[in-house]
Amino acid sequence: MGKLEEASRKRKKKKDIQNAVLAVIAVTGIVAFAAVAGNALQLLDYLPNEKYNLKYRAKNAAGRLVAKKYAVWVERGGKKYLRVTPAGRKVLAFEQAKVAFGNQKKKWDGRWRMVAFDIPERRRAIRSRLRAVMQEIGFVRLQDSVWVYPYDCEDFIALFKAELKIGKDVLYAIADTIEHDKGLRRQFNLPEV
Repeated sequence: MGKLEEASRKRKKKKDIQNAVLAVIAVTGIVAFAAVAGNALQLLDYLPNEKYNLKYRAKNAAGRLVAKKYAVWVERGGKKYLRVTPAGRKVLAFEQAKVAFGNQKKKWDGRWRMVAFDIPERRRAIRSRLRAVMQEIGFVRLQDSVWVYPYDCEDFIALFKAELKIGKDVLYAIADTIEHDKGLRRQFNLPEV
């Protein structure tokens, strides 16, 4: 495995752990992290074994969530509790929407959904995140800033635009035909005409 692939795998794993911790906190309200993390986060045991133990990884994930202002530490009765912030709830809602979008049963109606964007260079990080999420959920790049998907995704794109605050920089379009679309149809396993 190359260096880029290994780094990408590690980043994804950290994100998965953070999302698990955030989900546990959100589900249970305010959580006594030390007491609950060992039990509620047992699902993390199914991740591939590494040299770091579960407790250490969960504590690091909690620290990253606090640093990103997705959660805050609250002290009650001499115990530390972790509580989700509104920003954390927003991130969690988007992650849940992304998962729900990926799990939808999809039937092609013969139309293509296109997302075109023109995000200024000063917002390069947002542009990169947009591209990464588009690729993650299954869009195919047609041109540099034009991505194509065969199924209805308007609600998800609207949510994503709101989350990134890029409403005016991203356009959603529905096209009946795309010239020379045989390659696209093959990529999505759609019937060829």
